[in-house]
Parts: sequence; C-alpha cells; structure tokens
Amino acid sequence: MKNHSFVPAAANNGWPLFALLLALLAALPPGPPAWAAGGAHIVDDSEVVEPGTCQFDTWVTKFDDVVGGGYFNATNACTLKDLPKLQFGAQFQHLWGADFGDAQVFGPQAKVNFLPEDSGVGIGLVFNSGVALQTGLLETANLLVPVTIPLNDHVRFNFNLGWNYIRIAESPDAMFYGAQVEAKIGWEDVSLMLEVFGRQPGFTGTQMGVRWRPNDGPINFDLLAGSFFDTVNAKFFTVGVTLRY
Repeated sequence: MKNHSFVPAAANNGWPLFALLLALLAALPPGPPAWAAGGAHIVDDSEVVEPGTCQFDTWVTKFDDVVGGGYFNATNACTLKDLPKLQFGAQFQHLWGADFGDAQVFGPQAKVNFLPEDSGVGIGLVFNSGVALQTGLLETANLLVPVTIPLNDHVRFNFNLGWNYIRIAESPDAMFYGAQVEAKIGWEDVSLMLEVFGRQPGFTGTQMGVRWRPNDGPINFDLLAGSFFDTVNAKFFTVGVTLRY
C-alpha cells in the first residue's frame, strides 16, 4: 500500500519521513500496567493507568542509515481515584539527525475508557498533540479510538482507528489505523507483541518486540524492532523503560 506521491519526497529529503516516524511513534499514551500496549508501542489499548497511580515511560529509538538520527521520548500519565476512567499526562520528544538538526516537541495527552476490556470488548478515546518548542507551531495531533478484545488471560488483540495530523507532511490530515496481538509467555512477566499500522494514503509499517516486567513489579523493559514498507524502507530499533508509582 504505497503512496506514490509522498514516498519520493520522503526519499529525497529525510526530514519529512523522520517527522512521520516521530508522529507515529509518539501517537499514543502509555497503556495499562498488566499488558504491553502503549509506551514505545505504536498501537494502543483501551485501558487507562490503574486509578490512583501514575506511569512514567521513557524510550530511545535509533533509525537506520536510510533516515539516520534518533528519537527520545519521556511521558508521564496519571489516573485519579476520583476519575477512574480518565488518564491524562504530558509528553516530551527530542529528535536529532545530521540532515535535519535537533527538534523538541511538547504537548498534552489524554485517554478516556468508555468500556473496560473485562466486559469482553474494551473501547476508549485517545487525544494528544505536540508543539515545537523552537517555533510554537503545532507539529502533530491525534484523535484515535482504541479497541481491545481479550481472547483469554494470556492473549488479546488491540485495534486503533482515527485521525492523524502532521504539519509538514505532504498530506497533513490522514487516517491512522493499527492492529496488534499480545501474548504473555513463561512466568507471565514476559510478553511478546506484534503490530502493523498505517497512515493513509499509502504509508504502512510493522513492529515487534518483547517486554519484561520482573516479578510483575513496578518496572518493565522493552526491546523492539520495526520497519516501514515504502521505497525508503526505513528500519528502527527501540529500548524503553517504564516506571509505575
């Protein structure tokens, strides 16, 4: 599913593609503590952070030589006991690369859970946006509906559909979609993830990885690898850490 108008521009100039990678990687807030969705994963689930707790996500992504550079994210999100269906927080992103210099983006994010996954199908609503600290311009924004369908206690599916804005893209307004499968393995403090996602018109990718949460405690670690299916065929690798408090 290639966009023949957007991809050549991305191939000739690393910054538009890099901004698109940023928007996709930063699109979603951190997910619930028990599973792997959210954080450095691109496809999110329907659930919010456990009421009365907060979650700090940080990760670093390194792009291959096709794009070059890297991406750092730091996100903090909380759910109050008095508002158990609402998760809110803020996110900071830092991009760097030889062809496009440095950029810092900061903005709010929120998630509302309308129906928990324990009911059989979880449904939520996610909003976030990011403003460039150097210019004050709105760089990215997202309004997405995440749906979670648990198969059993060890496997579940997550689906996303919504609107994505990237200021400098050839098509600033576009539809975003994604699908993810998660599976707990071993002693259940390890989970595997595979996801596919896309931005229309014509931009698709995939990511897979493992999350380890030692002794089901407050800290987990991510190791991920992804690729985008276009004429550039950029690859990226991510290491992340999540702390719940």
